[in-house]
Amino acid sequence: MQRILIVQTAFIGDVILITPLIRAVKELYPEAAIDALVVPAAAKLLQNNPHLHSVLSYPKRQSPLKAMQCMIRDLKARQYDMAISPHSSGRTHLILYLARIPIRLGFDRGTLPFLLTLKTPHPKGIHKIEKNLSLLGLLSDKQFSMQTELFPSAADLSVVDDLLKDIEGKRLLALAPGSVWATKCWPLDYYISLAKGLTERGFGILLIGGKEDKPKCDVIQRELVQHLVINLAGQTNLLESAAAISKCKAMICNDSGALHLANAMRTRVFAFFWAYCAAHWLLSLSRV
Repeated sequence: MQRILIVQTAFIGDVILITPLIRAVKELYPEAAIDALVVPAAAKLLQNNPHLHSVLSYPKRQSPLKAMQCMIRDLKARQYDMAISPHSSGRTHLILYLARIPIRLGFDRGTLPFLLTLKTPHPKGIHKIEKNLSLLGLLSDKQFSMQTELFPSAADLSVVDDLLKDIEGKRLLALAPGSVWATKCWPLDYYISLAKGLTERGFGILLIGGKEDKPKCDVIQRELVQHLVINLAGQTNLLESAAAISKCKAMICNDSGALHLANAMRTRVFAFFWAYCAAHWLLSLSRV
């Protein structure tokens, strides 16, 4: 194997969850050049990863047909020996087939799985990282670490140090109140109450999120104007956010990308999951 492609074009959290797979493939094929194919929003996450040769960006939602044609042409030119796709997408399977990659490994599910040359049943009841690593059972019986990982650069760390210079030495907790899915979000009022309680106990609060999460983070910041709150929502890229999270005692968040950022930086996580939030929403409806 000279060139290997790993494909995951889903959400940010899903891309972080393939980092153990990337590392495992490099362990199996240390001499191979390994590339990853992700959506543009997630490409930054894999920057500086020592196990990767390059990160390819696939803007699948912008002019989908044209983007697909360009991607097929690019992959064909790179002459990969094998592609591994934990993303069970018919479009992904078709792209790998039309790019003429001779070994195409993935799960036997979704649409067009017959376009894969090696496929394995999709396991149930185990963590998604284990599912991703189970793909390698067709290639090796070796056991691999499940720890996710990200690699902020020295520049990323420097940016964060500058943003946090006024609170150096303080005990920090990260709060990330946003999520792509509204049904996964713990109520904002609860986050405000929690943040107030934590600041009263001497913690500084670091608000984490993208541009779309800034309105929520701004509300929390306004409610805690007399307390130690640093709002980084919309100000930092993904690796800078990861670097900031690494300086916190813990992350408190919804089931979102922030959870996976914290895990990858080995910061303790307290997460609110959608089952509770959905129950709270249904309960509130019953009171109307």
